[in-house]
Amino acid sequence: MGRRVAVYRSAHFNAAHRLNVPQWSEEENQKFFGLCNNRNYHGHNYDIVVRVEGEVDEVTGYLIDMKVLKDIMENEIIEAFDHKNLNLDVDDFKELNPTAENIVWVCWKKIKQKLDPKLDLSVRLYETPRNFVEFNG
Repeated sequence: MGRRVAVYRSAHFNAAHRLNVPQWSEEENQKFFGLCNNRNYHGHNYDIVVRVEGEVDEVTGYLIDMKVLKDIMENEIIEAFDHKNLNLDVDDFKELNPTAENIVWVCWKKIKQKLDPKLDLSVRLYETPRNFVEFNG
């Protein structure tokens, strides 16, 4: 009899970004994005929560080795984003506006490609303690 469970791991990174649509005028961007369109960028202290769900392995008793999940998050997200300007330093956002919605989607894609395909993944990203987004694939 299988046991379906979910495991969670959280991490933290700091990053700067500017929300901007290049096809819009400065006035349109400023009106739509407000302070988030600051031409000198602005930053957030992001918290990320990763949820992996699936069947527990009957031999090991694990769904996933938490050290493996920690390493994936560290290598794919923290090293790539922490103390970076997302617009300028991260290739994923060269052509993609680094909104919270797009950041969580990029994080999901990076983590998902490293997981066993039979595992389900959900990623929640907190931009502030009150503002967060989630992507489930």
